[in-house]
Amino acid sequence: MSDAPLKGWNHVPDVPLKVSPFFRWPLRPLEMVAWVWNSWFLITERLILVGVAFASFYWFQPPLEETRTLAFGWVAEMYVRNLVLMTAVAGGLHLYFYTFTKQGQRLKYDPRPLMKNGRQFTLGGQIRDNIFWTLASGVTIWTAYEVLMFWALANGYAPMLTWAAHPGWFVALFVLIPIWESFYFYWIHRFLHIPFFYKHVHALHHRNINVGPWSGLSMHPVEHVIFLGSVLIHWIVAAHPVHILYHLQYYALTAATTHTGFEGLVVKDQNRLRLGTFHHQMHHRYFECNYGSLELPWDKFFGSFHDGTEASNDRIKERRKRMTNG
Repeated sequence: MSDAPLKGWNHVPDVPLKVSPFFRWPLRPLEMVAWVWNSWFLITERLILVGVAFASFYWFQPPLEETRTLAFGWVAEMYVRNLVLMTAVAGGLHLYFYTFTKQGQRLKYDPRPLMKNGRQFTLGGQIRDNIFWTLASGVTIWTAYEVLMFWALANGYAPMLTWAAHPGWFVALFVLIPIWESFYFYWIHRFLHIPFFYKHVHALHHRNINVGPWSGLSMHPVEHVIFLGSVLIHWIVAAHPVHILYHLQYYALTAATTHTGFEGLVVKDQNRLRLGTFHHQMHHRYFECNYGSLELPWDKFFGSFHDGTEASNDRIKERRKRMTNG
C-alpha cells in the first residue's frame, strides 16, 4: 500500500497527515515545541483572534453593568458587531479567493468551482445558501450565546476570572479553548452523523461537498445551538469576558477560515497564513472520515482517520462498505 498523495485534487499538502506530536510515540520534544509555536506564532488565526477578542472587549462590548439587565440596545450592538465580523472574514476571504481570484488555483484543494446553482440549496445556489444560513441563523445564535454568558457573568451566575487574581490561568485559557474545541467538536460531530440527526440537521452543512469560506458556519439552527454550545463550559470553568468573546469568535470565525478551500494565503511565493485544512476538506468529500481535527487523535483511535494518501483512501472505502453492509 502506497503513501502516494490522493488523486483528483488540485493541491495536496505534505502527506501522510499527522496528528499532534503530543499523541505520537515516541515523544519528540522538539516536534512538540514546534507544533505549539506554529499553532500560535508568528502570524496565525489564533493570535489574530486573540487580538480581535481584546479589540471587541475594549471598544465594541457593552460593560457588565449594562448587561446585567436584558435590553434591546446592547443586544443589538453585539449582534451588529458579530454580523460585521463574520461578513468581514467570510466575505473578505470569498472576495479574495473566489470573486477576484487573487491567488488563482495556488494552494486550492478542489479544482472545481463552487456550485452556482442547485435545487438542494436554499435560494437556489451554494453561495446564497451559505450566506443565508451563516448570517440568519449562525450569527443570531452566536450572539444569543454571548448575551446569555454576559448576562450570567454580570449577575454572578457564571464564575468570573480576573487577570489580577489568576494571571497564569488567564493566559492558559486562551491556549486551552482551542483544545476544548477539538474535543467537543469531534463528539458532537459524531453525534450529528447518527442517521436521524444527519438527515434532519447535519445534511444542510453537507450540501457543501466543495467548500468555501461561507460554508463553515452554514448549518441548520439546531446544529448552531449544539456547535456554539461549547461556550457553556464557562458556567463551570471561570472566564473573563474577553475569554467569552474569544471562545465564540474562535468557533464562529475559524469555521470560515478552515473552510476556505485553500491551504493558505500566498504572499511573495510563500504561505504566510494557514487557512483551510485538508483534513476537514476530505471529510466533506469522503464523508465518513475525519470527524475531528489533528489537535486530538480521536479519529485515529476510532478508525476514521484519513491521512491524505491513496492507501488511507482504500481503508476508508472499506470502512464505508462495512458500515453500509453492517
